[in-house]
This record gives sequence, structure tokens and C-alpha cells, in this order.
Amino acid sequence: MERYYNKTSASDSKRNLDKLDNSDDLDSLPWDPAERKKISQYLPNQKDEVRRKYLTRGPCQPYGHVFQKKKFGTTMRRFNPAWFEKYGNWLEYSVSKDKAFCLCCYLFRDDIPKQGGNYAFVTEEISLPRPGNTRWGSHYKTLLRLVELFPSVIEILESVQDEGADDSKRCQAYGLLKYFHTFDCVFYLQLMLFILGVTENLSMALQMKNQDISNAMSLVDSTKRELQKFREDGWDLLIGKVSSFCEKNKATMLVMDEEFVDLRRPRKKTGVTNLHHYKVNCFYAVMDLQLQELNDRFTEVNTDLLICMASLSPANSFREFDKSKLLRLVKFYPDDFSFGECLSMEHHLGIYIDNIKNDERFKNLKNLGDLSRLLVETKKHLVHPLVYRLLKLVLTLPVATASVERCFSAMKLVKTATRNRIGDEFLSDCLVCYIEKELFESVTNETVVKRFQSMRERRIHL
Repeated sequence: MERYYNKTSASDSKRNLDKLDNSDDLDSLPWDPAERKKISQYLPNQKDEVRRKYLTRGPCQPYGHVFQKKKFGTTMRRFNPAWFEKYGNWLEYSVSKDKAFCLCCYLFRDDIPKQGGNYAFVTEEISLPRPGNTRWGSHYKTLLRLVELFPSVIEILESVQDEGADDSKRCQAYGLLKYFHTFDCVFYLQLMLFILGVTENLSMALQMKNQDISNAMSLVDSTKRELQKFREDGWDLLIGKVSSFCEKNKATMLVMDEEFVDLRRPRKKTGVTNLHHYKVNCFYAVMDLQLQELNDRFTEVNTDLLICMASLSPANSFREFDKSKLLRLVKFYPDDFSFGECLSMEHHLGIYIDNIKNDERFKNLKNLGDLSRLLVETKKHLVHPLVYRLLKLVLTLPVATASVERCFSAMKLVKTATRNRIGDEFLSDCLVCYIEKELFESVTNETVVKRFQSMRERRIHL
């Protein structure tokens, strides 16, 4: 009979008894969710007791804790204590790790098949951020995260496909899984990564509040040249990246010499090869469209106009001032300057720049708006009327820039259907608070209360 079972020595029995004797004390289980060990690491006869103990305690919810703000993208965010009331049965928070956790996931995740990973909520820094409708930079970040987390995304979609809450969710997961493993998806993913990556610096420069026009225009030219270079010589590099990604993530890799099959009409013959379709119909078409868009937006005339405009900038003690460029700028406004005024502008510009540079009040100006305001305050707009007229014309140019577009977008959010009777003054005040978020974040609630209290006498002290 000895061959049918393993003998247990006295030393092994002693070790097992010691292991049971040194089991975890259920009364001293850690409260912080980040300091707990996995349920699977407890002894089999303790797992249910540990679960029962944590369910009796309830989730770790430090109501009195001051939750610190963190920067996500360009905004400051923090954990909202009101979520404890909304999700009080399962939401937890770790003070030591500054993360949110799920109590149910901790207690029962090990018993659910095909459910791996951590039960802490992933922050936006390592998850897939939602792309904005008008912010192309957000699309670029989303694609970067998708490439980085591609295996995890596939695993989650497979889980939804198998265990989705309803048929629609499972069908959506099935469709996404099927497309994510196609050559078409990988090709466009790599192509858009390059285009958005090349235009990222230009996009950020054009969205700055205090734009450096000279650097922005040089970035436009550099972006055009880089896109043109990639169109001419980048096909082999792109296909190499697509092939490597397909091999790594088990996606379908096509033979370029075979006939292209349209997935929407697989039975219909296309008469073109995969190479012709993806290189000519896709790659060249997308690159030409991007280059054409840049050329239409930044024509030679528009670029010259913006470069000349930068010569009026007062930044760094009027370092960008160039008389020849400003004289060229005047010629863009033939209806606003007569022939005689164009001739006399050269002498006016010399007197203007000498007068302004030797005035200490104009030393630390940053943009054209500050210059215009100070010219009026010091009455110098009367002394240099032609230059001031040119400055007013230049100030109308940034009407279509990103900062002004954001103001109109904010207006749609502030003046809604339920606020259709809001007055102009109140609307202006609300827009200032919404647009200048960074400035108002530094204003404390106590300052606002004191300001409101001092406006007029009140029955009670706030």
C-alpha cells in the first residue's frame, strides 16, 4: 500500500503545523487596500473568513483625508469624496498610494476565471484618454496609448466578447477584435501615428495663448518639408513598422503582390494589388491631402503677412522689430493707408522705435495687446498715429486663432438652452471664470467670501 501514497515525515508535519499556527491574525488585517495581500495568498481555511471580515468592515473610505490635486494633461484633478456616497458599497481609497480601489474586485477577483491585473483603478496617465473633437493632440495621445496597451485592449475585448452584459456589447467587442487584427487597422494606425506625431509640435505652437509667430511659421515650413520627405521616401519605413507590429500582435499580414480584397465586398474583384491600393489609394492620397491642407491654410501671402506682423511684437525689448517687414506689412492694407502715408511710414517707424525703446515704461511688455493698451495710457497713440493704426489692424488678425475659438466653444457650454435669458454682463463674467481657469485656481474660497461680504452691508456675517 505504500506505493499508493506519499509518506509524510515528522519534519514535514511539523512545518505544516507551524504554518497553520503562524496564520494571519484576522483582527489585525490591514485597513489600507494597497497594503493587503491577495486573497489567494491566505491559507485555504482562512479565505472565507478573511472575506467575511472585510465585508463586515466595509470599504476603506477616509472621509477626513485631504485629497491632493494632480495634473492630468493641462488640468488639475483630485479624488472626489462625494463618490463615497455614490459608490459606498465597493469604492475604496488608499492614502499611502493615492489610488482608488474596488473592494469586490479584491475579494472575488481570484475566483473569476480569465480576470487578471490589479484591482486599483488605472489613471488617465496610463489608460486610453478620450480624444477631443477639436484637439488633434488628444487623438495622438490616444493612438500612442493604444499601441502601448494593445495586448491589454485585446484581452479586455475578448473578455467582453465572452462575458458581456448584453448582446450589443458582445457584438461590438467581436467587431472591434476582428478589425484590430486586420492589416487595414494596423496600417492606418501606424500612418496616423506618424502624421499626428510630425504635426504635434506645430499644433501645440498654434494653440499657445502668447504665440511666437516667427517660430510658428518656421515650424509650418519644417512640417511641410518633413511630410513631403516622408511621402517620397517613407513607404518602406512605414511597411516595416506595420509588419513588425503585425508579427508582434498576431495580426494579419498581407502579401503586397496579391489582389486587394475589399472587406465590405469580398466577392467583388477589385483589379488592383494590395501594393497599389495601400501605397497609391491610401498612403499617397492621405499625404497629399495633408500637404494640400497645410498649403491652403498657410499660403505664401498668409505666411508673409504673419511674419511681418511679428515685427511689431514688443517682447524682449522689441527684438523682432524690422522696418523693412513693417513697410511690407503696410502694403497689405492699401485701403487703410494712402500713397503718401506709405511713403512717410518709413520715417515714422524710425522715430517710433527710438522713442519707445528709450521709454522705461515699455521695457517689460510681452504681447501686442499690452503694447496697444500702454500706447493709449501714455497718449503715445496720438504721437504715432500711423503706427497705432497699423497696430490696430494687426490686432484683428488673431480672430481665428485657437484661443478665440476656445472662447466660442466655452460660450456654448455657458449659455445653454436653460440659460437662454442670461444677460451680456453676467455672460461675460461667467466666460472669464471658465476661460481663465488657471488664474482662478489660485483664488481661495476665503478671498471670494471676503470680496462678496465687502460689496455691501448684509444682515449676517458670511
